[in-house]
Amino acid sequence: MDRLQDRLVVLPFWNDLNETQCQTLLRGTMEQTLPVGSLLEEENGMLLLLKGSIRVYLLSEEGREVTLFHLRSGDVCTLGAARVPDRLPFVPQMIVEEDCQVLVTRASALQSLREESLSVRAFVYEQGSRHLVQMVWAMEQIIFLHVDRRLASFLLEEYSRTGNREIRMTHEEIARQISSAREVVARMVKRFSAQGLVEARRGVLYLTDLEGFQKLMQ
Repeated sequence: MDRLQDRLVVLPFWNDLNETQCQTLLRGTMEQTLPVGSLLEEENGMLLLLKGSIRVYLLSEEGREVTLFHLRSGDVCTLGAARVPDRLPFVPQMIVEEDCQVLVTRASALQSLREESLSVRAFVYEQGSRHLVQMVWAMEQIIFLHVDRRLASFLLEEYSRTGNREIRMTHEEIARQISSAREVVARMVKRFSAQGLVEARRGVLYLTDLEGFQKLMQ
């Protein structure tokens, strides 16, 4: 329990909780280790990602995936607790992309705290609003940004995140990230390669011209 408490004290509302409320949060939270490919339950109240990466996406009836945003180490997700899905005509899905260590708080426990604590309620809605902004931004990218610029933006973001010019992903994986089709990504990679922006190898893209990508985004 002490280890769990040490994990939860990073939450901005922790110091505003009384002893009973702290115990409610502790009893309602468990630590889980999730391998790549695991799907998370949408009814979870709150997720605190300690390690790894989770992709939040939409899945159409035709099986097409639209990536909305990612959760990285240190991120908190309260989509379930904020009841955001109830206000939307779709339900976001979550899948583990890098082995994860995560704290999962049951929706019932967080709901109890929301009713008792203004700090918890404000935090949940603040996080929910942030998620909505991320979703709207993702939709704007898909609607208004051509696929070549979406791909360039994604590759630059991966380089910025990892510090590595090698992007170890297949065309299929990249297509899921930028909400496109594998064939379209393959065509764009071929064009980028001809322009000297990347070197394409099996399952790997090497970014050879970062300045060129930045100019493409201007």
